[in-house]
Amino acid sequence: MSQPLNWNSRRLTRGWQKGITAFYYGLGLTDADFDKPQIGIGVPLLDGNLCNVHAYQLGQELKAGCEQAGLIGFPFGTPAVSDNITQGHEGGNASLPSRNMIANAAECVVSAHGYDFLIGLHNCDKNGPGFAMALARLNYPGLIVNGGSIKPGCHLGRDTSILDVYDAQAAASVGAMTADEADQILRTACPGPGGCGIAASFNTWGIAIEAIGLGLPYSSSIPAEDPAKREECRSIGQAVKHLLTENIRPRDILTKKAFENAAAVIAAVGGSTNGVLHLIALAQEAEVDFTLRDLQRIVRNTPVLCSFAPRGKRTMYDLHKLGGTPMLLKYLISAGIVDGSCLTVSGKSLADNVADAAEVPQDQDLIAPLDKPFKEYADMQICFGNLAPGGVVFKVSSMRDPKFSGKAICFSEAKDIVDAVEANKITPGTVIVLRYLGPVASGMPEVLVATAALAVPHLDGKVAFLSDTRVSGVSHGAIGVHCAPEAAVGGPIALVEDGDEISFDLLDGDITLHVGADELATRAAHWKSPDLRYKHAYLADFAATVSQADSGCVSKAFHDVS
Repeated sequence: MSQPLNWNSRRLTRGWQKGITAFYYGLGLTDADFDKPQIGIGVPLLDGNLCNVHAYQLGQELKAGCEQAGLIGFPFGTPAVSDNITQGHEGGNASLPSRNMIANAAECVVSAHGYDFLIGLHNCDKNGPGFAMALARLNYPGLIVNGGSIKPGCHLGRDTSILDVYDAQAAASVGAMTADEADQILRTACPGPGGCGIAASFNTWGIAIEAIGLGLPYSSSIPAEDPAKREECRSIGQAVKHLLTENIRPRDILTKKAFENAAAVIAAVGGSTNGVLHLIALAQEAEVDFTLRDLQRIVRNTPVLCSFAPRGKRTMYDLHKLGGTPMLLKYLISAGIVDGSCLTVSGKSLADNVADAAEVPQDQDLIAPLDKPFKEYADMQICFGNLAPGGVVFKVSSMRDPKFSGKAICFSEAKDIVDAVEANKITPGTVIVLRYLGPVASGMPEVLVATAALAVPHLDGKVAFLSDTRVSGVSHGAIGVHCAPEAAVGGPIALVEDGDEISFDLLDGDITLHVGADELATRAAHWKSPDLRYKHAYLADFAATVSQADSGCVSKAFHDVS
């Protein structure tokens, strides 16, 4: 006998404790409704953020879609933090913790209320990863729906995005653009609801979700304000019912091959380093043996085939107009970069999902021919060495040579880097080291303000940035982040001094601090652990349990990680 579709909620609606059903009657349910599956719909609520401002509306559409299919949808709210609005001040400390909060909230609500299925809405950077982590933990049937990208802005007849805002402000700070023009771009770049439209963290993870199999075809490329986004949400019920009928669970989908697919797609599109952190975290939650070493192998052998900003100028709107994410995945499958045999939440293989997708048009500049990639190896590379025993994730779209060597100059605050650039204290050939901002020290905030400052013409691609924290997917340049172990726990990055030589070779996967072992031992003996005084309780709680970046910053309370 097959499992009933209300496999979990029936313990409550038809269980031994009848008293709890009084609340169901109060909600307007009938006796017949007690045999219907209950669907938890995770909605990251934050009206004060463009990415999430339409999330409530989409949650209601998903609820209606469930009801049309004979299911009962129960939207519930989760935390949400804007990665843009929190840039450059203490609010940035909340960004990564919010991912883990979303995972905890979704797991808590869905398991506590006995829901049969979880739908998670991916509206901003940490929403989708958090819901994916919850799905992997629970292993309840579920999927993720993308909230859609923002429309491009317009300045002097050309499309603009949040990337242009930061680049313009950096240019104005050194006199390469007038402040008035930079402010014109700022006022028009973000014209309405939706996640950042380039291949930054939001869209990197959106595309990865389809590639790994947790999202339905086209979900990541349908824009936020396109009527098709509402239609997608309204049609979700049939997909939910099919997954329940077939009893397909997230861990049936989240195989090692599926993780390899997602990693290869992130590399091919020139995606965000945050995608690496979330992929490693998801592997930990799904108990799949997929590590930075696996990623290192994949990114070395994957060419860059897309010119999304920040490496190029194109946006998800451009991909949508060309044929959407399934068109891109079909292309990558035909190239042998992605394995199309993996199961997805459609109940079909990835190859079957995209079989009817359009072919890549010839007359376009978003997707390169296979024999003429934008780069032979991924912009993103993984290095290990005496400076980063646990690894460091590089993104180097602006650096042509895979090797770099320079003298270190050390900082502990992102704003100090901005000030140093404006005072012309940073010169080509420098390695800028920003530390004591890792997961334990500070919640691992994004430091876009620092990397944007380094994107000015005389420094872009001519200096390297190395840190134990994160950068926004909007960032570009020669950037090394997620250095593990972090400085606050005594990682070697804490021992770097101004003037030390640091070198890395992306294709060999090495990073070296050119200081003798005896000298490093002496420095380590004199190093003192910083006095970490957290201003907010949520951050102290996160720091007490968080693992290092090479384990995805998951909770040590549940996972056996260092």
